[in-house]
Amino acid sequence: MSFKFEKLDVWQRSVVFADCIFTVTDSFPQRYQFSLGDQLRRAVLSVPTNIAEGSGRDASKESAYFYRIAKGSIYEVVSLLAVAQRHSLIETQACAEHYREANEIAAMLTGLIKSQ
Repeated sequence: MSFKFEKLDVWQRSVVFADCIFTVTDSFPQRYQFSLGDQLRRAVLSVPTNIAEGSGRDASKESAYFYRIAKGSIYEVVSLLAVAQRHSLIETQACAEHYREANEIAAMLTGLIKSQ
């Protein structure tokens, strides 16, 4: 038996993306761990968590609400990655790869929202 959200490609990709971002933040210097690192981890965790919560709602309007929160969180991740790059905490190429994945997840969330 599995939960409905576990079958969603966007949930699966957002979990993998969260793993990648956790790896990125693990390499942050100590002085950034509890500010930028913690905020980035919370934002990226919000994406699959809100997808899961939205899929468990009975009303489409409620589901869409949580999917929109997940989409906002992916935007937050992009913003935080830009700050991390400006502080030389992440290389330009890696940041570009994470940006592309975030953009694809955001597009998938848009599709999920529109399907409600």
